[in-house]
Amino acid sequence: MADKYLLRVTAGPSYDVSTHKLVNVNSAIPTQIESDLISAHLNVRIQNYTRSVPPANPPPSTSPYFDHEPHKYNNDQYSIAFRFTLKPPPGDMSSRNETGETEDDSGEEIDGDDTIGVKASDLQFGNDFDHPIRDRLPPGFGTALRIVKWWVDPGLDGDPYADEPFLYGAALSSFNTVCVGPGEFDEKKGGLQKWALKQENLEKWVWEYGREYSVDFYNPYIDFGEFALRLPGFSLGIMRYWDGQGLRAKVKRLHRLRYVLRNKKTKQVYLVVLFTLHLKEDVNEDGSLRPAAMEALKKRSGGIAQEKGEPLGDAEIREDGEEGKKEKVDEDWMVEEARKKLEGTKVRGDEDVD
Repeated sequence: MADKYLLRVTAGPSYDVSTHKLVNVNSAIPTQIESDLISAHLNVRIQNYTRSVPPANPPPSTSPYFDHEPHKYNNDQYSIAFRFTLKPPPGDMSSRNETGETEDDSGEEIDGDDTIGVKASDLQFGNDFDHPIRDRLPPGFGTALRIVKWWVDPGLDGDPYADEPFLYGAALSSFNTVCVGPGEFDEKKGGLQKWALKQENLEKWVWEYGREYSVDFYNPYIDFGEFALRLPGFSLGIMRYWDGQGLRAKVKRLHRLRYVLRNKKTKQVYLVVLFTLHLKEDVNEDGSLRPAAMEALKKRSGGIAQEKGEPLGDAEIREDGEEGKKEKVDEDWMVEEARKKLEGTKVRGDEDVD
């Protein structure tokens, strides 16, 4: 079933895919994203990128990035790295009232930090969806999420069972590495050099307007080559569950995973990176989508009125696309297997943190 699909990666300053650009995966040349709120240069790298776009001129199946530490040691499978500069919101954010306090255009008082940048507690990075996915989550997902929060990202917060599901973390703790100031570009290493910034106090940190930052998000848990989620003690073929539109949907199924950089306080979106599986016949040789496929993607991504998929109820989608009985999962076994694997895992120490 997976052989029928190509993985297409796009990025833009909003959910609307008409604002997105096709990302050249595993290229050292970054994709530039510009808006009134952010200026960003993005690199996406994927191990075993064999179902690649564009078909006529496929990118490399891997990147030199994965040959360097800590990625080689971690067996990292993908990376979302970008350098960015936040821009002050449109309008005068520095006007003062009669008592000298800062106000916005509505006359409401503004926190002093908001005039110079975005608080670390407000800048979020993570995944979200504009429609329910609770009926498409695999058995054992709740336990898998516990493992993720336990081992991968303790700061992760969200509700995957909500009408508009989300899983966000503070960007400062979500990114594996953060560099303040211009990043160093090195094609031999696949793009930006990687640095780490030790977090001392989330509340004291402000992402300043006009200052350039370089960040990298990577891990070994999503295998885009095999379309599988691999956690300690838990492995799942995600083709069956990846944001499908329902077993009986009339529109061709779309499979999407969306990463978002956003402002928790204002709900403003800065950057969206979209991983989408498309049927091969829906992708042109240059990587663009055929009209019907683009229309379907817009409907599901905020370009036009939303169209919600049909819930699966107690059914599942098997690899052959047929309806089958819902799986049973031994969640206690999952947790115990994860614990065994993690007890033997070596963790890179503070000597690698600047």
